[in-house]
Amino acid sequence: MPIPLFQAYGVELEYMIVDRETLRIAPIADDLLLAATTLPGAELDEEEDATHPGSVGLGPVSWSNELALHVVEFKTGAPASSLPGLAGVFHESVRRANDLLAPRGAALLPGGMHPLMDPDSEMRLWPHGYSDVYSAFNRIFDCRGHGWANLQSAHLNLPFADDDAEESEFGRLHAAIRFLLPIMPALTASSPIMDGRTTGLLDNRLEVYRHNARKLPVISGRVVPEPVFTRTEYERVILGAIYAGLSPHDPQGILRHEWANARGAIARFERNTIEVRVLDVQECPASDLAILAAITAVLRAMVEGRLSDLEVIRRWQVEPLHAILLSVIRDADEAIVPEEYASALGITGKACRAKDVWQALIETTLAKEPGYPEFQSALNVILSRGCLARRIMRACGPGPSRDRVESVYRDLARCLAENRPYEACV
Repeated sequence: MPIPLFQAYGVELEYMIVDRETLRIAPIADDLLLAATTLPGAELDEEEDATHPGSVGLGPVSWSNELALHVVEFKTGAPASSLPGLAGVFHESVRRANDLLAPRGAALLPGGMHPLMDPDSEMRLWPHGYSDVYSAFNRIFDCRGHGWANLQSAHLNLPFADDDAEESEFGRLHAAIRFLLPIMPALTASSPIMDGRTTGLLDNRLEVYRHNARKLPVISGRVVPEPVFTRTEYERVILGAIYAGLSPHDPQGILRHEWANARGAIARFERNTIEVRVLDVQECPASDLAILAAITAVLRAMVEGRLSDLEVIRRWQVEPLHAILLSVIRDADEAIVPEEYASALGITGKACRAKDVWQALIETTLAKEPGYPEFQSALNVILSRGCLARRIMRACGPGPSRDRVESVYRDLARCLAENRPYEACV
């Protein structure tokens, strides 16, 4: 039975596995997942290979593999009825994973990218179940680059109950998501360092992500989805073009699935959700869930017509939204948002910073909800001290040495272990 708008939520958080001493990546996700099967309450689906499981259910959270062997994903095993309380649930999985990794000399590391990884030499693909899919991606796109090998994100899945008309739940939700998407990374940018150096961008994960399918640009498009608002139109305009582009490179149709779409938000009609993918993972679940709560509250207000006119935002084409996204990839919370964009969100006046837009949006929406106190502290850190990427930059300083970068990321690992925001008071 399809779930109506904003009645349930799916959350996915990805983390790197690294050596506890050196912080070098540790490609042992398969070992971790096998060890997880020994935990109390662990469950495997019937189709899972018990010797190399790709997914292990542990109560409300499932642990699963990703394309890279040094990444583990924690996700809600079933749609959650609300976001309050989930941060603690995810942190319990972090704690249990770190306990299993400690005897192996490893630990979990947060952040959108590993700041020191050399993907060309260190990338290892997941070699077990589902490996035909990963091998196909690797054959077509060469997954050794940062855009495949070195990126960790938070995904938000929002359900819809119908999809056949422009005024359907899908149509309204897609209109709101694609419009808000360009400024979402202003809250979540957490990847300012790549190859051991600052690049001038605060969201390098999203920058490499948008280029990872350059061989077939139709796969990711301009990251901002096209203005299509029915399932029929979506399958024709977006999925049809993707499948046609893939066909000469994938004659067996291994990648002919909705998840081959690499836009920043993708429709998953097989489970009646839209999955938001532009969010860097944060330093701890408390921060991730606070951000997801803020985004969800704003989207709900947009869909309900309390913030914006859906007819107005439907008319926005990809290019102007893409231009805002590029600005946010570079400057994150300090990016300047055009007056006409802010006005469409009910913020009148002049062009302003993305963090000012978010401050106003949160005050108008999430701050009025009963669950707000749980998220307030983490959001205050982001809005007052800057997104995580900015705090990392402040702590590392200009032209940071490898030792300094490692020191800051050890602090981030402690934040993850303790489920507390990184305040970077230096």
